[in-house]
Amino acid sequence: SHLRDAAVTRGMPLAFFCLLLCIPWGSSCPPSCQCTEQAGAKAVLCSSQHLEEIPKDIPTDAVFLKLDANSITRIPSNAFRHLSHLEEIDLSRNAIEKIDRAAFKGLAAGLRTLDLSSNRIRSIPKEALLALNAKLRLANNPWHCECALQEVLWEARLDPDSVQDITCHTAPRQEYVGKPLLQVLDAGVNFCSVRQRTMDVAMFITMFGWFAMVIVYVICYVRHNREAACKHGDYLKSLPSTQAHAEATSTAL
Repeated sequence: SHLRDAAVTRGMPLAFFCLLLCIPWGSSCPPSCQCTEQAGAKAVLCSSQHLEEIPKDIPTDAVFLKLDANSITRIPSNAFRHLSHLEEIDLSRNAIEKIDRAAFKGLAAGLRTLDLSSNRIRSIPKEALLALNAKLRLANNPWHCECALQEVLWEARLDPDSVQDITCHTAPRQEYVGKPLLQVLDAGVNFCSVRQRTMDVAMFITMFGWFAMVIVYVICYVRHNREAACKHGDYLKSLPSTQAHAEATSTAL
């Protein structure tokens, strides 16, 4: 009996170790979230949990991720890179202000819906969104209407029901403020051409500045050489009179 108990006791660490190896760590659930599974698809529900950043321990097999109604302020690079099975992400009603260029890297293939509505986003790198095939919801943000946002509107897959709610909170001209971006563009405004004209003007001013500096340098160089030549000429003119005075002095002696 004692031998059997000893054998069992010695075997417990090995069994425990094997159990650890068998645990699917990728399927663990963040403390502030609920993880459910329906028809083989895992949903991670983290709504209204006062989260200030995206949880690091989201299960790798998650298909649906709800992070809405939290206090998240930023989406850093590679925030979802290990979540290759994600099809829907809900980040609406947060306090997001900054989105990094590589924020959604690794999600291009399977992601179908990305909800960024009702945040504090003023601008977003177009590279962060144009690589996605997902339907985007960008409504109810304090957008600054500019070329990058215009390109997103033209090239990205936006949810048709929310496009009218992408409004210019700020813009290069006051007359565009408060209007839907789509309405402004339909009126013939092209923010990208405005930026191009601004760049052209800046380049022209820079080139003109360099040209003016070259002209000033040439004028100063010519004037300096002229003054040097005049001084040298005066010196040469003074040489014969000096020589004659020396000859007259020697004759008198």
